[in-house]
Amino acid sequence: MGIKAVEKLRCPSSVAAAARSGLKLWMLRAVTTVLLWTSVVQFTAVGNTWTWGPRVLKGWPSCRTAREAAAVTTTRLSTPEPVVEKAALPPKRIYQNNGYLMVSCNGGLNQMRAAICDMVAIARSLNVTLIVPELDKTSFWNDPRDEVRILRELPPRVKRRVELGKFYSVPPVSWSDISYYHKKILPAIQKYKVLHLNRTDARLANNGLPLEIQRLRCRVNYSALKFTSQIEVLGRRVIRMLRQNGPFLVIHLRYEMDMLAFSGCTQGCTPKETEELTRMRYAYPWWKEKVINSFVKRKDGLCPLTPEEVAIVLRALDIDKSMQIYIAAGEIYGGKRRMASLTLAYPNVVRKETLLEPSDLMFFQNHSSQMAALDYLVSLESDIFVPTYDGNMAKVVEGHRRYLGFKKTIMLDRKLIVELVDQYTSGSLRWDEFASLIKAVHSNRMGSAATRAAIPDRPKEEDYFYANPQECLQGPNMLQTL
Repeated sequence: MGIKAVEKLRCPSSVAAAARSGLKLWMLRAVTTVLLWTSVVQFTAVGNTWTWGPRVLKGWPSCRTAREAAAVTTTRLSTPEPVVEKAALPPKRIYQNNGYLMVSCNGGLNQMRAAICDMVAIARSLNVTLIVPELDKTSFWNDPRDEVRILRELPPRVKRRVELGKFYSVPPVSWSDISYYHKKILPAIQKYKVLHLNRTDARLANNGLPLEIQRLRCRVNYSALKFTSQIEVLGRRVIRMLRQNGPFLVIHLRYEMDMLAFSGCTQGCTPKETEELTRMRYAYPWWKEKVINSFVKRKDGLCPLTPEEVAIVLRALDIDKSMQIYIAAGEIYGGKRRMASLTLAYPNVVRKETLLEPSDLMFFQNHSSQMAALDYLVSLESDIFVPTYDGNMAKVVEGHRRYLGFKKTIMLDRKLIVELVDQYTSGSLRWDEFASLIKAVHSNRMGSAATRAAIPDRPKEEDYFYANPQECLQGPNMLQTL
């Protein structure tokens, strides 16, 4: 009976054919719609998964074109448009994951900043998933990224392997080119699935890398890495306060107690202070150099300039007496006594602690990296930047200011300066002679376009990539030298 009922209801063959044709068209439309919708959902899901960023370094924009990156950064500090070489981005990343890379960044703020840029470039080249780097300081992470797949933590199954000790940890060889990571590091990742790089400072070469790697390092450093909104807002506030009173110069005055103890530089210190600094140096077992001849080290130009030496050099360079001088540093060792010469020559000496209320700095006071981040932002915006020692901050700020249009950065020749200062203070050199020599020596040390020095056999003595990222710059002389 059931079969007969169905037979009675069957349509003529022509009607059935038309029905089948309509059904096929409907099914085709339905499948197409589902496929399109699935693609959208997949891309959205991927975009939401690739998030990372440190508390002091957050907010990565999409890295597609220089124009798009600039549009994303409109809420940042009012810096000039970067002078970036317009070049095609590397081929679109194919996410065929080769494994997971864990890294521990060591050092201060700018040492970790450069390390993060290097690790992102390495992860992309190896096609591995980068796990949010572990920093020396407590940090926040929240940065979307489309160049590298980055996870906040390992997937549960892989995380269990790490908990069982089934991973490989190694410090990579310093100043290595990208072939080292392909030949030595990638096979280890593929074997163990998870590899931990337990030191990251200066692990990627300055020179001899593919152009796309060098430019990716720049895009991470200058477009992607940002400070938290709290730090950026406070930085903008300090800059506005300075700008209200005209142009300003930033001195990165490396004359803090720990710097002097570490370097063994005691010029101008009392015997009691020298003894205190020596005790501090011996108290830290990881500071390997203990017996240091301060006199010889200073003569070799290996000591940070003293506040007294800085004052006399600024005068010789004809820096206006009314110029605002912002001190980017921690507490100066010796306090007002050591700053007396500088404040006498330049009465408008300020620092973040004098511009802001204690309540403004309350949440940053015990976090040296966050205090350094404020100084970093102000240093970028200054009319003139003068570092007194060639540490990581001096180098990274110099490179960032080059990227922002070769902003004036006076890189002091410390060895020659101490020689000339000693001649002047002893009376063997007249002021006009001293000032003329200082100007002549520094006329080509102002952060203008220059070719980065490469020394293949001595990479540590080369010009640092982040101090002069020439592959990412263009200027009057750069295109001819690249």
